[in-house]
Amino acid sequence: MSYLDSTRDLLGTLVSHPTVSSDGNLDLMAVMAERLEHAGARVEVLHDATGQKANLFATIGPEAPGGIMLSGHSDVVPVTDQPWSADPFAMWEDDGRLYGRGTCDMKGFIAACIAMAPTFAARQLTRPVHFAFTHDEEIGCLGAQGLARILREREARPDLAIVGEPTLMRIIEGHKGCCEYKVTFTGQEGHGSRPDLGVNASEYAARYVTRLLELREALKHRAPPGSRFEPPWTTINLGRLSGGHAPNVIPGHAEVEWEMRPVQQADADFVNRVIRAYSEDILLPEMRRTCPEAMIATEILGEVAGLEPMEQNAALQLVSELTGANGADLVAFGTEAGLFQEIGMDVVVCGPGSIEQAHKPDEYIEMTQLSACLDMLHGLADRITAHG
Repeated sequence: MSYLDSTRDLLGTLVSHPTVSSDGNLDLMAVMAERLEHAGARVEVLHDATGQKANLFATIGPEAPGGIMLSGHSDVVPVTDQPWSADPFAMWEDDGRLYGRGTCDMKGFIAACIAMAPTFAARQLTRPVHFAFTHDEEIGCLGAQGLARILREREARPDLAIVGEPTLMRIIEGHKGCCEYKVTFTGQEGHGSRPDLGVNASEYAARYVTRLLELREALKHRAPPGSRFEPPWTTINLGRLSGGHAPNVIPGHAEVEWEMRPVQQADADFVNRVIRAYSEDILLPEMRRTCPEAMIATEILGEVAGLEPMEQNAALQLVSELTGANGADLVAFGTEAGLFQEIGMDVVVCGPGSIEQAHKPDEYIEMTQLSACLDMLHGLADRITAHG
């Protein structure tokens, strides 16, 4: 059986496990662990606190520091209310395309990596090859955050990473981060005719939002010189503002949900520092003059680091040589790559399929894309094989 046929068959198996983020992924992890162990990999299944989800980390080659990590996430987005042509968890093929939830994002890359594992194992590798497959990327990169914490403490962690998100095999060297927050305001209800006796949670939420919008404008002047992002500055988006239930009642509860897409960590630190000081030093004391129990509570829904372009990036050089690509691009969507960059790895994003197909009904990946990915992985095997 050819590598491409093996990858296609394995992809069908991976797709048949509906690893939507709201559900567990242990059955799929067991399948992948068995395949990698059979190929000769040293495999770890790292469970999360619930015991219902896990990351998989496996290694082929010498037990030594460094090496190349092939990284992908095992979870997929829901299919609820999407008009699929057929069962999204029973992969089908038509005209050179493989259809099914996760084929593109990003089980195609995972299948190619696992299909290549026996080849890596059969070689006398000069550097280890690591496989890192995570849970819950789609809801905040939770699995990668946990894996990064573990790898940070290891002396023998990888020094390069290829994150195989769908890029049409283009090399991506940068993307913005994504920080999402929910802020809850608890005031004191009362009759609308006596606003002085209550604490209007909606009004304080509105003032908070006004300060956020001021910061959004300030961020436009903090864009790094020569920034290649579009737009070139860190952005803030107000996603949801709610509070109150009648015009003659002082609302005692309000909520704000917002996101920030930083181009650099310094911007995220700046915004969080300023908005926290505004809440704690100005808004909250005013609220508590009338109601000592008033609260402003901030919940972090997700904080995922961006991937910052680097002048020297060994992963970029390696993948450029493997694919023959000249240069690298930036993308708008987020990945787990920045989390691995934060712990000292050189990282690029490069994988089969198009992000335009991700999350949509009748998601698909082209067989030619899987073939190109396998070519890159074969090139990697050749490059790190001892000769003579």
